[in-house]
Amino acid sequence: MKRNKFSIASLALAFCAIVLMGFSTTASAEKPADNYKLYCWQCHGTKGVGKGMNAPHLSVQPRNHTSAKDMGALTKEGVFKAIKFGGVSVAKSTQMPPFAAIMTDDEIKALVDYLYAEKCKCEAKK
Repeated sequence: MKRNKFSIASLALAFCAIVLMGFSTTASAEKPADNYKLYCWQCHGTKGVGKGMNAPHLSVQPRNHTSAKDMGALTKEGVFKAIKFGGVSVAKSTQMPPFAAIMTDDEIKALVDYLYAEKCKCEAKK
């Protein structure tokens, strides 16, 4: 049964990635908070605690963006890279899709700044 849930979650994530990759960068929102709602909440949750609707079906639980301890252990460059190129680019979950085809570097940078300023209210590791 667990294997079946993983297969369904993998297919759902793959479908979402394919659909998202088909959108141009114009699909991005103007504000980082809107991009978070558009692309991140499904896994990380509306509050950013890692309990989104997809979270129960993932083999690795999404990061809690509100945790100053967890987020403070990361560099902004690493978070940027994870968002742009996917989790595999920073040796994390392969289920974190890349958003390079969806958001510009400036939008990703703004999203990273938003995570630190609004979600964890903490400083990134230097």
